Amino acid sequence: MAHPTIEPHNEKAAATWNSAGDAYDEISRGIADSIEHAIFRLSPRPSEKILDLATGTGWTSRQLAARGARVTGVDLGADLVEAARARARGAHLEIEYVVGDAERLQLGDGIFDAVISTYGVMFSSRPEAAAAEMGRVCKKGGRIALATWTPDGNVFGMFKVMKPYMPPPPTPAPPSPFDWGRRERIRELFGKDFELGFEDGISYYREPNAGAAWTRFVTGYGPTKMLAKSLDPDRRAALERDFIAFHALPQFATELGICVPREYLVTIGIRK
Repeated sequence: MAHPTIEPHNEKAAATWNSAGDAYDEISRGIADSIEHAIFRLSPRPSEKILDLATGTGWTSRQLAARGARVTGVDLGADLVEAARARARGAHLEIEYVVGDAERLQLGDGIFDAVISTYGVMFSSRPEAAAAEMGRVCKKGGRIALATWTPDGNVFGMFKVMKPYMPPPPTPAPPSPFDWGRRERIRELFGKDFELGFEDGISYYREPNAGAAWTRFVTGYGPTKMLAKSLDPDRRAALERDFIAFHALPQFATELGICVPREYLVTIGIRK
């Protein structure tokens, strides 16, 4: 059922990301090093009011709250938000979670000291709207922090594996989320409202073997889970084969399993 705070054109995306539910937290575990990088550069201070946009199951928001910040987490997946609430309660952290759309936040102007999004807002279907909303809710002199996948890294490579199994994109095609991994695109989106600085990073995704990567993603990552669910048995088996083959590439093999380096960009902005 559609949620009243979600823009109609984002209802399908909400269902896709929401499909993983609590299992998405294991996807966040796999990028915890890069989330920590973004939080470190944001440098949250105790009692600051911080928005975690596209919070998922709340991994980033829990790290912020553990540092003493007053955190609000927003996501378009109602089941993700409920999972985030449960995990925050289990960790004895007070975090406010709400279902909401990054392109039309039901939040006041300039009410946050900082806004962070780790691999979430980059998947917005209307990037200019999402960027404008981040600027609107961030107070003057406040900060934003982004962690975004690069357009030539191994997460993009993983999506290239899935692309032949996806339906053709609409015309005109939506903007690529991986454009958010380019400094030039971030300047286009945020340069009017923020003074920006950048730092490159590499996140290391580890599993016992390539088959474990397939299980992890087909269970906990909405785009992979919903894609596999949409395919007939033969095509699903082919997707599984190709997904495993990608993660089994020789350059990812170690004596202990697999380790996939995944390139990303951290952006820090100061609100003008």
